[in-house]
Order: sequence, then structure tokens, then C-alpha cells
Amino acid sequence: MSKQIILGTAGHIDHGKTALVKAITGTDTDRLKEEKLRGMTIVLGFASLDLPGGQHIGFVDVPGHERFVKTMVAGASGIDIVALVIAADDGVMPQTREHLEICEFLNISHGLVIVTKVDLVDEEWLELVIDDIQQFLKGTFLEDAPILPVSSVTGRGIPDLVAALEKLCDQVKVRSPDGLFRLPVDRIFTIKGFGTVVTGTLISGKVRVGDNVIIYPAGIGAKVRGVQVHSQPVEASTAGLRTAINFQGLAKSAINRGDVIAPPDTLKPSYMVDVWLRYLKSAEKPLKNRTMIRFHTGTSEVSGYAVLLDRDEILPGEDAIAQLRLNSPVAVMKDDRFVIRSYSSMHTVGGGAVINPVPPKHKRSKITASDMQPLIDGDVESIINYQMTKSGFKGLTFSDLVVMTNQTEKQLTQKLQSLSSAKRIVLVDRENRVYINGAALEDLKGIIQNILKVYHKKHPLKGGMPKEELKSKLPAGVSSKLFNLLVRDMIKKDMLTQEKDAIRLSSHRVALEGDQSKIRKELEEAYLGSGLQPPYFKELVKSISGPSKIATDVLFHMVEEGVLIKVKEDLYFHKTAIERLKNEFVDYLRTHNEITTPRFKEMTGTSRKYTIPLIEYFDSIRLTIRIGDSRRLRER
Repeated sequence: MSKQIILGTAGHIDHGKTALVKAITGTDTDRLKEEKLRGMTIVLGFASLDLPGGQHIGFVDVPGHERFVKTMVAGASGIDIVALVIAADDGVMPQTREHLEICEFLNISHGLVIVTKVDLVDEEWLELVIDDIQQFLKGTFLEDAPILPVSSVTGRGIPDLVAALEKLCDQVKVRSPDGLFRLPVDRIFTIKGFGTVVTGTLISGKVRVGDNVIIYPAGIGAKVRGVQVHSQPVEASTAGLRTAINFQGLAKSAINRGDVIAPPDTLKPSYMVDVWLRYLKSAEKPLKNRTMIRFHTGTSEVSGYAVLLDRDEILPGEDAIAQLRLNSPVAVMKDDRFVIRSYSSMHTVGGGAVINPVPPKHKRSKITASDMQPLIDGDVESIINYQMTKSGFKGLTFSDLVVMTNQTEKQLTQKLQSLSSAKRIVLVDRENRVYINGAALEDLKGIIQNILKVYHKKHPLKGGMPKEELKSKLPAGVSSKLFNLLVRDMIKKDMLTQEKDAIRLSSHRVALEGDQSKIRKELEEAYLGSGLQPPYFKELVKSISGPSKIATDVLFHMVEEGVLIKVKEDLYFHKTAIERLKNEFVDYLRTHNEITTPRFKEMTGTSRKYTIPLIEYFDSIRLTIRIGDSRRLRER
């Protein structure tokens, strides 16, 4: 397949961008009636050209009028080459400067300068204009770019322009199709018989007919019915191509320009983004903390305000780390480029890159820009370590880390495997691919040990803490899967012991002392001697020597040991009496198949006060089953 390149125009209004595209491609990108009447581009226009060498260029023609700069930003997102158009009879104008600044903020690195309308000036004037342009471009990414004089009317310079484009295309790297599929939407329309269609520049990944996708940030699901590239139906489209997608059963009203199409469970819409921000030298005044701004990224525009983390204002020409708090959610990834414009006067004041697409809300007093430095100049491992540490006990999913690192699935999988092998991170939920920081896991083990130490000190006669009670005392964010993994690991390492539903430190031993031993002896004698007619504990405790609290603790300990059996609230039996009755009960049922409550009462030789709790106890331990007024042995 030939190389596919996206070229975007930039420049002041009425400098001949649309006429230039038509002269090169033969396509008039001004398709609206209003554009024809007013003689100016209002919305994005599109055209294409096959170069002699086989490369295919898709043209995105953007408006030059300052009121449509947001449309220009949308068109510039995803382009490979910028053609900065400057009219020979006007020279450098306000939108020329603003468009160039926007291209620099969006990290566009390839381009050329086209001086149009040369048929309207003489050669001496043209030389002066070109000198002026060269001075204007100093220090920018276009400083060494070719400057080509052309006339869309006479055709002068068009062949040289095509040759220059071919040479420039050779320098552009082909975008990898391995990244996460993302298409920022710049147009939505309907076609009779086909339904809703969206277009945009596919900035990463690949989309195929039949794929299930989500419209972010709304989270609306849809299925790809058809894909077109430059008006031709295809089975799939890859990064770098102007792409149209037709959706099955999706209303046009469900999608807005600025939305992003991506696979399910990938992007994470957020009302906040952490950014590295460069404030323009040409800005008229400092940018103060909490200044209202307009945030442009991809094809979206969202208003909000900038929270400066380590200062009260940014001076013109300075860089800073900021948290943008937005009025509507955006779905971005790390390293996505953006532009900010002033809220009221509507001019570009800065731009930069997203460093954290889904951050927590920062308190300025508790975080500094230096804390977040790994997100700017750190390698992938440093970024993962930062994000995992900040996630605490909640951990992060694989899809969280994809948007936080902007790595392909293959790249991220390899890095996570390496970190897992080194015990730096731990996979705690295979189904949902949730990871937790290794250090956080060790901290959590220490917390569990401390909770149990306190519990054992408070309840020395209890064999352990109920598992659910232990889970409830852990910090928020600890999932059941993480808790169970921790318990299993700590049991394996002989740090914990679990008996039935109780967990204790392996070092914990129940040892009765003094009064406790004496009370235990009294209780066992009382229950053993009373057989199947024991007193209720609240009555028995009155005759026991020692405080009732100690007697209660000893009672619970004896239940945990299995010496006493709880049949109902406050009613306990010695295990010997229960075992003897159980054996007689089972023998009877094996012989007679079933038993009534009156017959069971005769067997126990007790009153209904004990008969009913006892027979219901045998039901509760699934020894017997009640059928009508009788009991039978359960099927084993």
C-alpha cells in the first residue's frame, strides 16, 4: 500500500488556501452555499491527490477567519504536513501568526510555506515579502522549510509545489497501526439508505467493518457498518487516513463534533486533565491561577479553568504544570497535544501536552510540579511507577495504563511482565487485568497484621477474627479479589492461619490464665452435667465465679474449640450430649425413615423448650430435612 499523508492548510483569511487546494487537486473544498456567497471557508474542506511517486495526500482545508480558529484546530489535529499559506499582497497577518503557533503546540514537525497570489505583485515586492517571511519563521519548526511562490490563477509554481510535496512526503514516517484506534469526529451527516456517517483523521490504530465501538465521552455503543477512505469503500482503515465511518442504527443526534470514536472499555472520560503548558511570549498579560480558558484538543473545544500547582501566575514565555478543570468531560490520552485560547477575547494564549488524562483533583498545598516531573521527562517505567503509586490500594487496570502511558498493547504488556517479574507490581485480578503496586501490597500486609494484633489483644480467648470483619477494617479501595489474594499469600507464607471463617496471626495462641481456667472448668462441668437440658447462659453465668465478661469470652472460646455447641441464641450444649443424641437420631432414621417432633421429644426426654431448638439445629447443619410434620435424613 502506498504511503498515506494528511496535509493541512494554515494561514490568514483570504490568503488563497481554498483556491490553492483546487489548483493542485481540482477539488473545490468550499461546498456550502454560505461559503460560496461569502467567499470564505467556514467549515473544514477535504480533497485528495495522488503524487507521481505513488504517495497519496489527503488535504484538510481550514478556515482562516479568527472566529473559526476552533475549526482550524480541529483540522490541524492529526495532520502530517502543514502548508502555511501567505498571500504575496498581504504578507504575514494576525491569523498567520496564530495558526503557526497552533501548529507548534500540536507538535507538527513537517511543513512548507506557500506564497500565493504572486500574479498580483511584482518580483521586487515578492522578494521583500519572502525576506519578511524568513524573519518571521526564525526559531520555529518552519525556519528551514521551503518557501514556494505560486499562483492559483496562472498555475505558476504549482509543478514545483507538487515536487516539493513529494520530497516532503518521503520524510514523513508512516503511522503505526498498532496503537489504540481513535478517530476524533470533525463532521457528522446522514446519507439516505445508509444512516449516520462521521468523518475524521484516524490518529492511531485501525478500524474494520463489523467492529464494536464507543462514542466518547458519552459512552454510547455502536457497530461499524461501513468504512470509506477518500470516498472509496474499504474493509479497514489505519492511522493517518481521512476516514468515514457509517454506523448501524445510530441517530445523528447521538454524536457531536469533538467526540472520539474508540474501542469499548478503553478511553476514560474525565473532567480534569494534568498538562504541561507553555504560555505564549506574545501573551498580553500573565495567566493567573484559576483563569477561565477554552481547551482545544483533537476536534473538541471545552471551557474550564486552569489551576496552577506551584505558582499564582504564569508569565508570558514560561512553562508550567497545571490541572485543567473542565465544564464537560474529555476523552484524551497521555501526550495528546492541545491548545488553549482565552475565554472572552478568543485568541490563542498557549498549548502543550497532556501528562495525565485521568488525574485526581489536586490540592495545591499538597502537590508540587516537581512531584509530577516523571510524567514529563520520565520513561515508561517511571510513568507506570508514578501512576501505580498514586493509585494506592485500588490499583489500575490495563486499559487505565494504556491511556496513562500511550503505549501499544504489545509494548505495555511487555513492560508490565517485566515489572511483575521484578515484584514491582502484582496482578491481583486476572479477569479484569487489575495491577497494584508491589510496595502497596506489602503495606497492606502490614496493616492486616496490625489489625489482628489489636484484635488478639482485645479478644485473647478468640481463635481469630471473622474474615468479613477483617475485610471491613481495611482501607477503602481494597477489593474482595485483592483481599483474598493477600490472605492466601499470607497463609502460604505462614503469616496467617485460617480456621473455618476466622483468621488469626499464625503466632497467636489462646492460653487461658488464672480465673479464665477456673471459669472454663465450671462451665464445662455445668454443661456436661446438664446433658440435654442445660440452663440458658444468662442464668448460668450468675452462678459462675468471676466477672460475666470473662465468662462470656471463655464461653465463645469453648464454642470455637468445639467443646460447646450453640443451638440457638443463649442456648449451648456440650459436644458429648449432642454427639450422643445425633448418633441415636441417625440410627432411628435409618431404621424408620422419618420421625415426628413428638417422637423426637420422647427420644430426648426433654420439654419443647429444648426439643424444638435441637431438631431445628439438626436441620441447620443439613443432617435432616423437614417434609411436612416429619424429618428425614438428607441425601448425602
